[in-house]
Amino acid sequence: MRRWWADAVFYQVYPRSFADSNGDGVGDLAGVTAGLDYLVALGVDALWLNPVMVSPMADHGYDVADPRDVDPLFGDLDALDELLDAAHARGIRVTMDLVPNHTSSAHPWFVEALADPHRRERYIFRDGRGPGGAAPPNNWVSVFGGPAWTRDTEPDGSPGQWYLHLFDPAQPDLNWNHPEVFEDLEKTLRFWLDRGVDGFRIDVAHGMAKPPELPDMAVTDTALLRNSDDDPRFDNESVHDIHRFIRTVLDDYPDAVAVGEVWVHGNERFAMYLRPDELHLGFNFRLVQADFDADEIHAAIDNALAAAALAGATPTWTLSNHDVEREVTRYGGGVRGLARARAMALVMLALPGAVFVYNGEELGLPNVELPDAVLQDPVWERSGHTERGRDGCRVPMPWSGDVPPFGFSSTADTWLPMPAEWASLTVQRQLTDPASTLNFYRRAIQLRAGRTEFDDVGIDLSSADGVLTVRRGPLRCLLNAGADPVPLPPGQVLLSSGELADGTLPPDTAVWLV
Repeated sequence: MRRWWADAVFYQVYPRSFADSNGDGVGDLAGVTAGLDYLVALGVDALWLNPVMVSPMADHGYDVADPRDVDPLFGDLDALDELLDAAHARGIRVTMDLVPNHTSSAHPWFVEALADPHRRERYIFRDGRGPGGAAPPNNWVSVFGGPAWTRDTEPDGSPGQWYLHLFDPAQPDLNWNHPEVFEDLEKTLRFWLDRGVDGFRIDVAHGMAKPPELPDMAVTDTALLRNSDDDPRFDNESVHDIHRFIRTVLDDYPDAVAVGEVWVHGNERFAMYLRPDELHLGFNFRLVQADFDADEIHAAIDNALAAAALAGATPTWTLSNHDVEREVTRYGGGVRGLARARAMALVMLALPGAVFVYNGEELGLPNVELPDAVLQDPVWERSGHTERGRDGCRVPMPWSGDVPPFGFSSTADTWLPMPAEWASLTVQRQLTDPASTLNFYRRAIQLRAGRTEFDDVGIDLSSADGVLTVRRGPLRCLLNAGADPVPLPPGQVLLSSGELADGTLPPDTAVWLV
């Protein structure tokens, strides 16, 4: 039986940046509900909501203080129920972010742990090294920069133990060797699934499990770590026990899906997360990391297909999300970056499997160069202002009008400022332009859902002389990543990412042919 998510188009909603219903400058759940008809017209099958649970927002919701309630910033449980009902009435599924690697430092468990040294077993506390325990327990670094350990202060005011946080100090890592952590996660899973949530995107799905001896890292340089297979912080064998546990709960809800954020090296390691008793889907980020080069894109697609095939799983595709630079900017910016982003959208949507579109991608939004004073991502502070962080890809959506906030909110004081030059990129403006990126996405998703050519799960890839060719039965997708126009082969043009001229496919352009 083919599952609903096997070829679904998911739309990633960053709630604080989608639509603001109450004029506080921050998007919310009621804003998402109000935008559902827009998403129906776009043709998406499901939503992925970034975190909306109770949080102090040290990392914009990925520091969860209460995993079974909605933060007032986004509304309340009634607002979530209204969104679920309205989405389901329109045939759209709703998945939520799940953050099992860590909690907020404001979580009652961690507050208790700081107050009582005998109640620390649900987190990872250790004595320090060296005289007086003044040095961290090991040399692990935080993903956000700086050490992965912070020293607490005992109730009497003296220096105490150190606690582990692979991200911000406000995000202490849970101890997944403790049974209460498993019990609490099951409560959280069932709480949302019983309300009608259709599944979860699991944050840091390759994390959670830590080696008991907490060995030093051989490499601590962030740039070198990106290509290192030897990182004791992640991808430890016992993480699979956690995923098997999650799956046993989800199996009680037969239509629920688990999608993992899995940053690991090697197809075999990746495929382990997609075994039949673990995740249904796993993000493979090779396509995000590939340059605009036919051979690189070919290799990235081959890699993702091979990794999924090892587990008999469905491949998952995306070009951007809330953690990476938007593809228009990544591919060079301006007119050329947009042309390449549109071309890559055709490539992605031609592939078999589940597809994730990040809000604003369908408008061709670029990254925004924000002034230092407005940056909020903890990466900015933790890196000593050497890395600007992810705020530039999180700027709110422009909906209508000629000046900020472009219909996103009734106040111009939005949580991140919106650039005036986005006047030409609003939903309102693009709907009236048949050649707009929005109408291009709508047409591509419509064709993908309605044409039988996209039912063929078989795929054949080739690349030569700067041209990538993807074949699925009678469908062909050609991408010209080279410098010169190339002749178009015979066939009916279903859709092209840019204008075709004189029987040729221009550079930075893709086409669907049958």
